[in-house]
Amino acid sequence: MASLAGRRSRAALGLCATVILLDMAFCKGFVEDLDESFKDNRKDDIWLVDFYAPWCGHCKKLEPIWNEVGLEMKSIGSPVKVGKMDATSYSSIASEFGVRGYPTIKLALIRPLPSQQMFEHVQKRHRVFFVYIGGESPLKEKYIDAASELIVYTYFFSASEEVVPEYVTLKEMPAVLVFKDETYFVYDGKFQSFNQYRTF
Repeated sequence: MASLAGRRSRAALGLCATVILLDMAFCKGFVEDLDESFKDNRKDDIWLVDFYAPWCGHCKKLEPIWNEVGLEMKSIGSPVKVGKMDATSYSSIASEFGVRGYPTIKLALIRPLPSQQMFEHVQKRHRVFFVYIGGESPLKEKYIDAASELIVYTYFFSASEEVVPEYVTLKEMPAVLVFKDETYFVYDGKFQSFNQYRTF
């Protein structure tokens, strides 16, 4: 009798362990392991990335929570992709994102447009989008803040002056351009008026 109960107990424990492992594997499936190709892939999507180190204890504690974040983003239909990157293996990318400790979570909101071809591709794909042109500035900081609030409504990019179409005239730099319905506007600096350019 005792051995039958023991076998049932072991079987139940084995079943629970299998369910837990399957659940962890299922959640893990919504977090992408990122590598060097992320440099190019990030241009097409919005990414929430955990930069970790394999030896970091805090990173290991974050992993199951991060997997749940991936599952949640997928289940609510968010356009934000969730990923993780070993910052010790891809230190140049981590450095580009300003990673100085582990874990570090970054939201890649503003995607670079490195060429005119990429600009044209974005223009065909999106009815409304914003482009920041110029170097580091207070305007860029405001642009990043606005992007963090409005990323669910529209798309934010950055580019050099050479990448934008020839018909665009810029009186001063840096500048924020809004492309909408096959025309463009030079943004007037009143960030509360961003709402008029939303895609809905």
